[in-house]
Amino acid sequence: MKKLKKIVVKVGTNVLTDENGDLDKKAIYSISNQIIEIKKRYNCKVILVSSGAVGSGKAVFTLKNVKNKTLQRQVYSAIGQVKLMNLYSSYFEEQGMFCAQVLTSREDFLSQAHYKNMSKCFNGLLRDDIIPVVNENDVVSLEELMFTDNDELAGLTAFMINADALIILSDIDGFYNGNPSDPNSSVIKHVKLSDKSEKYVQSAKSTGGRGGMKSKLQIAKRCAEKGIITVMANGKKENILLDIYAGTFHGTTFSEK
Repeated sequence: MKKLKKIVVKVGTNVLTDENGDLDKKAIYSISNQIIEIKKRYNCKVILVSSGAVGSGKAVFTLKNVKNKTLQRQVYSAIGQVKLMNLYSSYFEEQGMFCAQVLTSREDFLSQAHYKNMSKCFNGLLRDDIIPVVNENDVVSLEELMFTDNDELAGLTAFMINADALIILSDIDGFYNGNPSDPNSSVIKHVKLSDKSEKYVQSAKSTGGRGGMKSKLQIAKRCAEKGIITVMANGKKENILLDIYAGTFHGTTFSEK
């Protein structure tokens, strides 16, 4: 993994929040520090796709008499995104680095003009060693045009910047050959594009986000088709990103061969 020069790191809601659903400052600080260390040690360009805005908004504000779920998501995201970016910004600046907020929607990937503009923005930020922090723009995203989840957004971003790898961090160790809660199940260390791995997918989605293993597997296989390595690992584990680069991590690697 040491030769990776441009990566997308996607961090799920359950990694960034505590048992109460509030932002876990220690976890965010750890992820930020690991990204900084990777950039310094390996001269690597990093784009961070970060969930957590909606959960953060819910933890600090309660909407009253609002049953519309779309409106709930919009308001909670608008509140929570500010908290999330404030934390990232302060932690990166402590180490002399800048980050930038990039809010996007599926429409930006469908429109040729939007796609070119967003690509230019990413390239400009990476050129000047700024860390883009990407999330879906829930405030304006229409229900029918939302990303399946941030795994899809991370995959599309990896395609756009021609990344060497996509790293997906959740609260489980990787891709299992059964239910992760079953003690008889184990993590599959390497999945090739030709493997019939769909049979192992569990239907349950994560408790904090919209995603599930089916979505992660689809994105991983699409990345493999384009020569982009995908790694799934547990973002709750200490120094997981550094371990991935060192090749000493416990998780799953998806590749073409």
